[in-house]
Amino acid sequence: MSYWPEAVVLVTGAAGFIGSHLAARLRVLGAQVHAVSRRPQRARHGEIWHQARLDDAADTARLFRSVRPDLLFHLAGEVTGSRGDEVVRATLESNVVGAVNVLSAAREHGVRTVFTGSIEEPRPGNDHAPPSSAYAMSKWAATGYARLYHRLWDLPVTVLRPSMVYGPAQPDTTKLVPYVTLSLLRGERPRLTRGAKLADWIYVDDVVDAFVLAGESDKAVGHTLDVGTGVRTAAHEIVERLYRITGAGTRPEFGTAPDRPHDITQVADIVPAADRLGWRPATELDEGLRRTVNWYASQECHEERPS
Repeated sequence: MSYWPEAVVLVTGAAGFIGSHLAARLRVLGAQVHAVSRRPQRARHGEIWHQARLDDAADTARLFRSVRPDLLFHLAGEVTGSRGDEVVRATLESNVVGAVNVLSAAREHGVRTVFTGSIEEPRPGNDHAPPSSAYAMSKWAATGYARLYHRLWDLPVTVLRPSMVYGPAQPDTTKLVPYVTLSLLRGERPRLTRGAKLADWIYVDDVVDAFVLAGESDKAVGHTLDVGTGVRTAAHEIVERLYRITGAGTRPEFGTAPDRPHDITQVADIVPAADRLGWRPATELDEGLRRTVNWYASQECHEERPS
């Protein structure tokens, strides 16, 4: 499309998992990508890096005055699965205060916005189950503020709620797919729960497709859309598939780590995203896991290669 080569795009959280893949895709499309992180970063795909704290209103305002973006993808935030109260303040400040600062700056500059929610928010797909973590609560509040800015002040914002995202180059290697993959590739036995948790697993490139379409689509403005496959898959099945794909000799053992309390099965309703974005997931689970394993295997080979 001719839209992207003309676009000045701001991506917050661009050092994160989805954000880094999105920034790379936008550069391929020809956009001028301004990437934001709390810590210094080096350019990987020709993006322009900015260091800013989005929980600081003045810092956020300076960022927007400097970049003057046409389009904002807001993916920054404190991501944690902890059920402890020690993460309440961090998620509040990063995910709620940071979101309000970004929305305020976007409104001031008239910036079209694609906002990142969470599949763990109360929604029709989980019968409006209450948030089961400080992270889920903070994302629910942030989504509420995004809707408020659209309703009261006409900010053109679309909220996307990704489900369980996996794929190459996931920075947090304690997450199930990279953790199990790396353990099996290294001949180690991963410590696992019973693996009973059901989740909706979505390949990262498919998620990026949805974000790009949301950036282009007027039909999605003002809407909150799930981004997933609509299929529940148990964690133990993910592990078994990774075991088969890697051909590892060390068979995983389940039940050696405690289950996480208060987990709720989360599955995406993908019909609204199909209607508003023309988007559907394109990557089958085995294919996505195979691509992921191949990427980590290539990294392991590179690290072992003598200098």
